[in-house]
Amino acid sequence: MKLNGNNLKIAIQKKGRLTEYALGLLRQSGLEFEIYGYRLFSNCQNFPLEILFLRDDDIPEYVQDGICDLGIVGRNVVQEKMAKVEEVQALGFGRCRLAIAVPRESDIDCLEGLEGKVIATSYPNVLKLFLLRNQISAEVVNVSGSVEITPSLNVSDAVCDLVSTGSTLRMNGLVELIMVLESEALLIANERSLKRGAKKLAFERLVMRLRSSLFARTRKYIMMNAPSVALPAIEAILPGLKSPTVVPLAEPGMIAIHSVVAEDTFWQDIERLKEAGATGILVTPIEKMIL
Repeated sequence: MKLNGNNLKIAIQKKGRLTEYALGLLRQSGLEFEIYGYRLFSNCQNFPLEILFLRDDDIPEYVQDGICDLGIVGRNVVQEKMAKVEEVQALGFGRCRLAIAVPRESDIDCLEGLEGKVIATSYPNVLKLFLLRNQISAEVVNVSGSVEITPSLNVSDAVCDLVSTGSTLRMNGLVELIMVLESEALLIANERSLKRGAKKLAFERLVMRLRSSLFARTRKYIMMNAPSVALPAIEAILPGLKSPTVVPLAEPGMIAIHSVVAEDTFWQDIERLKEAGATGILVTPIEKMIL
């Protein structure tokens, strides 16, 4: 099976922490496709899109060079590769940070303490730019893997590596000193390849689907009963997208209210709603939300 030059091409990591999240987002957005073992691409059955499975380090350059129109990859990789791509959308998964860490017994306790020191990293470009911005002169040693062990081997005084929970640092006797970069998965695009008519339309349709799915992931749909006199207080808590839906109930003076709440303030909002007089609060997930 050959790739179709008229279809959009999106690159995702063939194996790693972003793969399942990316595939899940594409499927949640209504795309139908099958994955076959070690095959490196898949055709969508219901959308003009082809999915290519690549090493994450290769994705920014494939998109930059127009081999792929789109890619899903971490911000850390995009910035390390210094790729000239358009960042279309932050995707909200694969969150981590690139941080400098030092041995627990080290006397380095601030950024200025790195002056004249040796720092090992797999992200030399990002680190050098960070040091330059902060006017720190340090030697950067490029290490392809096992960065955390380099202080123990007397290769470096500090490391700069990705941190998620910090457990790997602790297991290797390291403590985080300062964050260099916050990262998460991004949808990136080659701006030139998306200026053509058919691809431009497909790109806009795809981004609308992805954004609708992402927005729904961070919202809950809620329904509740309340006295009609409580409506102003409840509206102040739950403005929804524009305003809540209000429906009169059979019982005089009572109304039903439907709205949308943000996931990150959900429990605080529920407590305030109860205080305002809401009862029988029903909460359901939202599969998609078209804005």
